[in-house]
Amino acid sequence: MRPFMVGLIIGLLAIPVGIYVYFATGMVPVETSAQAPAFETMLAKKALHARVDKEMPRDVPIEANESNYLAGAQIYRKHCAMCHGLPYEMSPPPIAKGEYPKPPELLRGKGVTDDPPGESYWKVANGIRLTGMPAYKPTLSTAQMWEVSILLANADKLPPSVQAVLMQPETASAPAAVPPAPARVPVRPRTRVVPAPH
Repeated sequence: MRPFMVGLIIGLLAIPVGIYVYFATGMVPVETSAQAPAFETMLAKKALHARVDKEMPRDVPIEANESNYLAGAQIYRKHCAMCHGLPYEMSPPPIAKGEYPKPPELLRGKGVTDDPPGESYWKVANGIRLTGMPAYKPTLSTAQMWEVSILLANADKLPPSVQAVLMQPETASAPAAVPPAPARVPVRPRTRVVPAPH
């Protein structure tokens, strides 16, 4: 019985030591271009879904109507499109190409229209750790986060006015104004004072 207990203790200690060695020796892929190990993807998805299911709001406090969709479209263009793209874009935005995991294209295909608005709200408000998704709770109001969340939940059935806002191409930003050169102060030539003879 004693050899069994010793083997069990050694086996139990080997697990955390092995995990520590795996992380401490740089074997964990941390660059965005690396393929994630299967267990990382599985565990991250399970953890995210469990947390969101537990904490997401069940009731939507604003109405899903054209006015709120339009407000959500403006918020989306300003805060989300740089990573998640716009409907007219043929490929993901440049930022998205370098992110891991790749951000979903929310306005193409089904996006997140099969997710309840509360799930999108939770993700917008809190962000998702170890991804490029930031938390917008410090930046947007509760109403704004709901507006963009109901926009995304209903992206497959938006009225033409909202689609038109989302289809507008990005305007070319005006070149930065070049500050005027400082005014030149005329410099008087120095005059040499010659002492008078005595």
